[in-house]
Amino acid sequence: MLITILNILILFVAPFILLGILKKTKAFWAGRKGVNILQPLWDFVRLMKKDTVYSKTTSWVFKFMPIISFSSIAFASLFVPLANGKAILDIPFGFIVFAYILGLGKFFSIISALDTGSSFEGMGASREACFSTIVEPAFFIMMASACALSQNYSFESLKTILAHAGIYGYLIIILSALTLFIMLLVESCRVPVDDPTTHLELTMIHEVMILDNSGSDLGFITWGAGIKMFLFEALIANLIIPQGMSDYATMIMFLAIVILLSIIIGTVESALARFRMTHVFEFIFIMTLTALLILALVTYRIYGN
Repeated sequence: MLITILNILILFVAPFILLGILKKTKAFWAGRKGVNILQPLWDFVRLMKKDTVYSKTTSWVFKFMPIISFSSIAFASLFVPLANGKAILDIPFGFIVFAYILGLGKFFSIISALDTGSSFEGMGASREACFSTIVEPAFFIMMASACALSQNYSFESLKTILAHAGIYGYLIIILSALTLFIMLLVESCRVPVDDPTTHLELTMIHEVMILDNSGSDLGFITWGAGIKMFLFEALIANLIIPQGMSDYATMIMFLAIVILLSIIIGTVESALARFRMTHVFEFIFIMTLTALLILALVTYRIYGN
């Protein structure tokens, strides 16, 4: 029970701290002091105190989108192994529920952007839908390969790759971590795919979709985005953490890995500029390449001589 409570606490609080670490890392590489690590939390509190403004053009879709988006991310988190390496809801094929529950939230985000009647937000929604279409097959190829290798049909299969893959295990883990890391950058709208700090409509993707959101609605959207980033970091951490460790040792290693990943994301954003739109697709297709390499390795491991 205590571990479950700690998992829930980490799930809802850690994203603010990780976003603060990310901002601090970017400030370090820019030669600045940067904001306090808890600044994202104070920004969220400030947004929750503000009134929400709705355009006359929008309908109930726009008004309900923030809570639906946040709820879908919170529900999807129940299927992801968290700090102790175990999911709150560990069911067969939970990764499929995870993907499509997140897809439900994204669907409402897209139609909410269209609901505003803004051509700029419609442009961002179109790009968001296109990127998700490319990311989804690669994710399922990777997960199906891990499930076939371990005969475990949940996210737990990621933890058993090394035990079942023999000499190919380390290479499969590296390729899987790269696949999930690119998915993290795409789904969390980070550089080099998108820039969450830009204000140029023609180059924006996710941020242009929420230009009309304000107050507590914007607060829930920001919190949900932080949780989503944390979930993908959690998947990478559980891919790396070896089996057989105690719950508390696993939790300490888990927190160390997600903090390191936030620092890496901040470093990537400091070292790279946002790609041109034509090159973004090429970058995302790296996920497909690495997923197919994983499938090839797993197939050879199972059926090879």
